[in-house]
Amino acid sequence: MARITYVEFDGTEHAVDVPHDDSVMEGAVNNGIPGIDAECGGACACATCQVYIDDYWQALIGPACDMEEGMLEFAEHAKPNSRLSCQIKVGPALDGLVVRMPESQRE
Repeated sequence: MARITYVEFDGTEHAVDVPHDDSVMEGAVNNGIPGIDAECGGACACATCQVYIDDYWQALIGPACDMEEGMLEFAEHAKPNSRLSCQIKVGPALDGLVVRMPESQRE
């Protein structure tokens, strides 16, 4: 398990343990974290699981694939540090990861 902290746009934090090999999106959905709708179920076909990744974690997560980058081009409030949480696999190196949600995903 890795401890992931999800931060809503208003600053509310939710720290949960997510099993290795689950996605960051699955961790949010399985723990009832508001703001990660995941309308496509993790198929990288929407951007309702967009999160912002702090600089420290970007190198550990690695770059987005072409398909993810294409989806992020249409995401509301996308930034250079935006990622789709369905595309981030949890592993031991991500223990302590903090992800922040954009305003467009407020509940």
